[in-house]
Amino acid sequence: MKHGNRIDPDSVAWRKSSYSNDEGGDCVEVTDAVPSLVPVRDSKNPGGPFLLIPVRAWGPFVSAIKGQ
Repeated sequence: MKHGNRIDPDSVAWRKSSYSNDEGGDCVEVTDAVPSLVPVRDSKNPGGPFLLIPVRAWGPFVSAIKGQ
């Protein structure tokens, strides 16, 4: 949930990338809890930092990652 300019990562539902696996592969989680942002975190470190990507930048961000 968003509190002012802050997001409490423990109070929102995160979902893993469809590319994640149960064998410790590189994976990320996102949440739809913030309408104007896409919070992204490392699923192996859920208590760690997370990125806040503007919704309008999400498509280009994913495209850039897939291009690597």
